[in-house]
Amino acid sequence: MASLLSSAAASHETLPDSFVFPADERPPASSAAVELPVIDLSAPRDEVRRAVLEAGKELGFFQVVNHGVPEEALRDMDAACEEFFALPAEDKAAFYSEDANKPNRLFSGSVYRAGGGERYWRDCLRLACAAFPVDDATRGSWPAKPRRIRDAAERFLVATRALGMELLRLLCEGVGLRHDYFDGELSGGDVIVNVNHYPPCPDPARTLGLPPHCDRNLITLLRQGDVPGLQVAYRGGDWIDVRPVPGAFVVNFGHQLEARIRQSFSEYYGNACDIATNGLLKSVEHRAIPDATRPRTSVATFIMPTEDCLVAPAEELVAAAGEGPRYRAVTFRDFMEVYKAVGARRESVEKAFKI
Repeated sequence: MASLLSSAAASHETLPDSFVFPADERPPASSAAVELPVIDLSAPRDEVRRAVLEAGKELGFFQVVNHGVPEEALRDMDAACEEFFALPAEDKAAFYSEDANKPNRLFSGSVYRAGGGERYWRDCLRLACAAFPVDDATRGSWPAKPRRIRDAAERFLVATRALGMELLRLLCEGVGLRHDYFDGELSGGDVIVNVNHYPPCPDPARTLGLPPHCDRNLITLLRQGDVPGLQVAYRGGDWIDVRPVPGAFVVNFGHQLEARIRQSFSEYYGNACDIATNGLLKSVEHRAIPDATRPRTSVATFIMPTEDCLVAPAEELVAAAGEGPRYRAVTFRDFMEVYKAVGARRESVEKAFKI
């Protein structure tokens, strides 16, 4: 518990050396005015479908508005998360764990070292849900304080999962798969909510809140909050700041989605994408930067396959593309073992699974 950056007893007048990254591992964001596409999900369906596919091809990230997640659910989740991190240490102690295998826990990037020994300026509350509707056992595994957090987390998790599944249906329609292709085991694993809390940092230019990485899951929906800090890798290796859009979710594709759709579309779209998806939709690296004066809290929902789900290109799309798969098929469980071993950088994961 003493390692929590958000602890009331923590002092952040100077940045400890253990949080400092070498300059070449934290290049500054580009000054170029690059904006993520903002997609209005209330627009005609054909228009939305085209916009989602174009965003997937060009950037791998986009923002959605008019998404159907109730505003009250967003406000309640924001308030509950803020209250959680403001709790006295003794109220959070029972939920704190450094066991990475625990699905529900509070932990800190201050005790998880990167390859070079650096630490990350982040605390995280992780909540998992394996059953829908949410059952009593799941709710009972979440924090009891603050009082509103279990109800708020349930409403938020259910609504964001529904949004993610609708976006997956749009993708299926756009690439020629049946609309329910991602139902079942492909999206039937735990749904994870990470509440990432970045306290004010005395020297944010010299550290990272999260390192560059690609998500391991199927699709991610991020409520970024009002304080910027998310940065996305852009063409040529530049990093771009993601400007917060009020009420929006930032959406990005994980390795599992790319592994299903990608290579198959290389013929049509050119070599715009690489990994196991066989052709179109990219899992793009991103990172987080803390702020000097303001705390930043973001809430990410991750939709996962089941552990026994086979990670491989959709057979229908490989056949349509007229070329064999470029990446070997593995179960999600085996994928995760490799992912943990080689790190979350795109190049490392891609190399590990290339045929």
